[in-house]
Amino acid sequence: MAQAAAGKTNWFAVWVSVAVVAVVALVIALVVWMNNTANDPGTLPSGSGIDQSTGAIIVGDGEQSLDVYLDFMCPICGQFESTYGDEILDLVNDGTITQNIHPIAILDRFSQGTAFSTRAANAMYCVAEAEPDAAIPFMRAMFEQQPAENSAGLTDDQILEIAAGVGVDGIDSCVSEGTYTDFVAAMTDKTPVQPGSTGVGTPTLAINGEVISNSTIPAAGQFATLFP
Repeated sequence: MAQAAAGKTNWFAVWVSVAVVAVVALVIALVVWMNNTANDPGTLPSGSGIDQSTGAIIVGDGEQSLDVYLDFMCPICGQFESTYGDEILDLVNDGTITQNIHPIAILDRFSQGTAFSTRAANAMYCVAEAEPDAAIPFMRAMFEQQPAENSAGLTDDQILEIAAGVGVDGIDSCVSEGTYTDFVAAMTDKTPVQPGSTGVGTPTLAINGEVISNSTIPAAGQFATLFP
């Protein structure tokens, strides 16, 4: 009898094992799905002036490069543009550099729930896609009318008025529907961290692909010294 009992299949154990394997497979599938969803860039902006892999809006064609990661709610980004914007544009126009603008969103929490940083970055892509030459004028106009942190930010209608002011129309649905919201989020996740910092900040600059600390940015009038 003991031998007969020993030879019987323990179906309870078998089914428990099957169930465990099924649960593990389900968990793995769920984790993979969540990771893919989190990294899904959604709709990609098109156009020769946008690098879909890096999120950069490309201005100029100089041999050297300047990457600027900015948040439209960031007051220091506004100060950076007002201080160095003309110098940077001169370097673009004389063929010294290619400027790669990365509109990101790390300050949504400072716009009273309106996600202004994300909406503004989305609008920057809408403009760059519709009219590449308007990217810089739109960026500068946005900073000229930059809202204060902890305000509701600009409305979509106000952003569209700024776009129209630099000659870009026909992007109403792109702005109001947040066409590139997921793309903004995915590109924000790729933002590099400055040397000596523990987290992402704006503005963040990279000179010829090398991220620098903001403390090394030269005084006004000397920005060209970063490109020997």
